[in-house]
Amino acid sequence: MANHWNRILLLGSLIFPLCYITVNGNITQNCTHFQTYSWRNILQRMDLKVQFMLLTRRNPSCAQPISDSNDIQNSNFNGSLPTKLIMHGYRVTGSKPSWVDTLAKELLGAMDVNVVIVDWIIGSTALYHNAVRNSIELGLKIAILIGNLMSHGSTEDSFHLIGISLGAHVAGFVGRMFKGKLGQITGLDPAGPEFSKASVHQRLDPGDAVFVEAIHSDSDKFGISRPVAHIDFYLNDGKDQPKCSQHLLSSVYKYLICDHIRAIYVYISSIKNHCPLVAFPCESYEHFRNGQCIDCYSHSLQRCPRIGLLERGGLSADVLPKEVKVYLMTSSQPPFCDLKSNQMKAQ
Repeated sequence: MANHWNRILLLGSLIFPLCYITVNGNITQNCTHFQTYSWRNILQRMDLKVQFMLLTRRNPSCAQPISDSNDIQNSNFNGSLPTKLIMHGYRVTGSKPSWVDTLAKELLGAMDVNVVIVDWIIGSTALYHNAVRNSIELGLKIAILIGNLMSHGSTEDSFHLIGISLGAHVAGFVGRMFKGKLGQITGLDPAGPEFSKASVHQRLDPGDAVFVEAIHSDSDKFGISRPVAHIDFYLNDGKDQPKCSQHLLSSVYKYLICDHIRAIYVYISSIKNHCPLVAFPCESYEHFRNGQCIDCYSHSLQRCPRIGLLERGGLSADVLPKEVKVYLMTSSQPPFCDLKSNQMKAQ
């Protein structure tokens, strides 16, 4: 009996350290975090510093660096799965975007995918003009990354680029380098300043991917007003979002960006919630608001597109028309489904 217990104790002494290493390894492994911006960067002439951080269902909260082929080989990247790239835009304060973790989490919850977060905090902070200039170099670096990921099993049509503000135009630049063969681009309130009068070669455009969609929420200030995609969703009037004016009472900064970032939160909500965010093609928001555009079958799309992860916005047309304006009303809080809009849909 003594020998029996001695063997159990010996076996336990061997297993316990192995278990501890395994469990503790998952907890204490080196996770990649957003870079920290210092205002000293303004005075220093530094190269654009970009980090590519991978999240998968195997590591949903501990990002792995995938800057080169060696990193990719030693990561959880799976070339047989779709890949979602998230690109933030101009950062006034040099801080990590507050929404990025939530967006990545919802994407992983909805689909088994690779999520790659593009961290270019260093190059996107301080002067907006400099951030625009840096975005060209950023696009080149992202294109190189996509090429490396393709050498590890990915295909062009498996990539979905999600660009916010300035990041939306970066996505367009990357798409052009692949001759429009990347699967999809989602532009969340694409930036307006310095892009409103730009040519199709200098901004997001329908030719930049197999399917391009844009969600407009601040087209009279920080966002672009003109259509830039196959389908352009205009939240409410595409300008002023419900209750955004109330933020002035709590924070001037929140007040200024409230309309602009509403596109982000509406998109996140469309992934998380089952409430359909259906939009209607219409000549103008006024016509839509007056109930003149409630038939989903009387236009070339033959269906009303939806915001979310549906392929091509839920449209079945093989050849998509370009720069189609579609409108929807939203409420001021998640899930953002507007009762009046749903009633119009039911008519």
